[in-house]
Amino acid sequence: MAAVENAYLMQFVDETSFYNRIVLSHLLPANLWEPLPHFPQTWLRNFLAGTLLYFISGFLWCFYIYYLKINVYLPKDAIPTMKAMRLQMYVAMKSMPWYTLLPTVSEYMIEHGWTKCYSRLGEFGWILYFVYIAIYLVFVEFGIYWMHRELHDIKPLYKLLHATHHIYNKQNTLSPFAGLAFHPVDGILQAIPHVIALFIVPIHFTTHIGLLFIEAIWTANIHDCIHGNIWPIMGAGYHTIHHTTYKHNYGHYTIWMDWMFGSLKDPLLEEDDNKDSSKKAK
Repeated sequence: MAAVENAYLMQFVDETSFYNRIVLSHLLPANLWEPLPHFPQTWLRNFLAGTLLYFISGFLWCFYIYYLKINVYLPKDAIPTMKAMRLQMYVAMKSMPWYTLLPTVSEYMIEHGWTKCYSRLGEFGWILYFVYIAIYLVFVEFGIYWMHRELHDIKPLYKLLHATHHIYNKQNTLSPFAGLAFHPVDGILQAIPHVIALFIVPIHFTTHIGLLFIEAIWTANIHDCIHGNIWPIMGAGYHTIHHTTYKHNYGHYTIWMDWMFGSLKDPLLEEDDNKDSSKKAK
């Protein structure tokens, strides 16, 4: 039995080693990474891949909305300054080594058989694959909502950790680069429901890794101040309200948790309220 279990766990190690080779062999000379043990190799792969994803997605999105579509999605005076975006990049890059330690640790736990993660899609079949993803995402949504909310409600946590992110509290200071501009402990706390879920829900290993890195793209998207108005997605319109009021729209992917727990504020209703206030002022 032990031999069978070890052979099964080696599938995870082989897969992470494969990802390490793909990323590191294209970015670094072999003599810099091949002598490293498996764990540092995995962290280095996550760090480099996370950094590339952050900058590529951020620059492409900024180029599209601030240059190609200038005055289409945002008026020119709502575009953040280069100084604000450089500060966001600086904060994000100071934290990136710590952010990427979390998926490295989660992969270590998976490789040692401590979680419910599974290696091959055929183990459960397609129906259960999607059922488990749905349960996983509900758990993650619930966990991130309450982690985010408590980072606001517990004042010492807000002051020590989350306030770093909330210096971007106006539309013309928010950009896709603000998506990862957190204190490192804050960023890890908000991502940790992804790891806790591994001990509760059977989830396909590659899917778990993919969902973690989708986080980087998603956080860039919800900080671009463009309201997509796609129900029930927690788009940037909702998240911009969070940055300006500090007490609404704590959710991550959807508005459901805010709706259930009474913290939802709709950006379209906010616009109507602002228009009514302007008319009354006149």
